[in-house]
Amino acid sequence: MNPVSVIISQLQLTPAADAAYKQLLLQLLKPLLTLPTPAVIGISGAQGTGKSTLARALTELLVSRGIAAGSVSLDDYYLSQAQRQQLAQTIHPLLAQRGVPGTHDIQQAIRDAKAVLAGQPVALRQFDKVLDEPVAALPAQQLDLLIVEGWCLGIQPQAEADLAVPVNTMEALEDTVGQWRHYVNQQLAGAYADYWQLLKPLVWLQAPDWECICRWQAQQEQQLRQARGRGMSDNELARFMLPFQRLTLASWQQLPAIVTATVLLDQQHIPTLLAAD
Repeated sequence: MNPVSVIISQLQLTPAADAAYKQLLLQLLKPLLTLPTPAVIGISGAQGTGKSTLARALTELLVSRGIAAGSVSLDDYYLSQAQRQQLAQTIHPLLAQRGVPGTHDIQQAIRDAKAVLAGQPVALRQFDKVLDEPVAALPAQQLDLLIVEGWCLGIQPQAEADLAVPVNTMEALEDTVGQWRHYVNQQLAGAYADYWQLLKPLVWLQAPDWECICRWQAQQEQQLRQARGRGMSDNELARFMLPFQRLTLASWQQLPAIVTATVLLDQQHIPTLLAAD
């Protein structure tokens, strides 16, 4: 069995999704094999869209072809609980939860990407979502290609008029004057924008809608509870998702004109590559 089939078999997809995913992997892999190296590649997409699965599959396929490749998630750069509590106390209580721009060690992410681009070894970060804490970094390695996957990669700052209108009850009740929204927006305009510039090419996994994203994430959380015996309840997850909604909604307006390739996902998670350079 070839590497593509091995990786796909681990996903336990429907036959239709299985065939489409194999095709997608090969379509995305082809330009990566001729990409000038070193390079840092971005995969953007909301929760539950399969970013980490795609990043892992592409990494394994690249390695099987003799390319020194690795992957990391933007999530792996989340700040510790103590660091986020400091932000909550000094800026806004909503920053205690990991997720939005401003809750990552984005400067470390930039340093790691620049190290790869400079041909230097890099010790990639790791974050344990059950513990909600960073854990020991991976051993340092020198990479030709680094794949970065993250839920908000490429998203740009919003206009003032967009910030003025709450997108859900959390914003209406817990960010009444928009302080949290403006802080997140400032982060997008600063170091996060610098990081996005290092991610070339950038692939976007486009989900059908917000409701589908929440359903997919709930399925992943259920699997996590079964595998580790710990995780969020359905009510906790519904609350956890609310801070992500604003920028996820913005992605549908912004990313089509920014990304190198768009992968359209239907309700059954079957992918279709819409465009690629």
